Amino acid sequence: MARALVVYSKRFFCPDVGQARMVIDHLGVAYREIHIEDDPQAAAKVLAWTGHYSCPTIVVAEEGSVDPAGPVEPLLPGRSPRGIDRGHLITEPNPKQLRDFLIKHGFVE
Repeated sequence: MARALVVYSKRFFCPDVGQARMVIDHLGVAYREIHIEDDPQAAAKVLAWTGHYSCPTIVVAEEGSVDPAGPVEPLLPGRSPRGIDRGHLITEPNPKQLRDFLIKHGFVE
């Protein structure tokens, strides 16, 4: 089945969200953006995955889904999710981490 990129974000200005959008757009990758302020279920998912309302949280999903397409590695206790590739999910990546994540999942070469 085809994979899709889902970006969980916030509406208010966030440099990490803006940076992720710029990288993804520059690479020409299509994505679905979900604003967690508008979707309580999405906010609950981000909280469960990261321990915070950390955005952007970027997920590789099956086409038509908004959940990770495979396992999400757990965080070590007390560890920030920032920039950690957790399988089908990455949170607050820097540009290199995001590009590597997109390459790993076949969105770019």
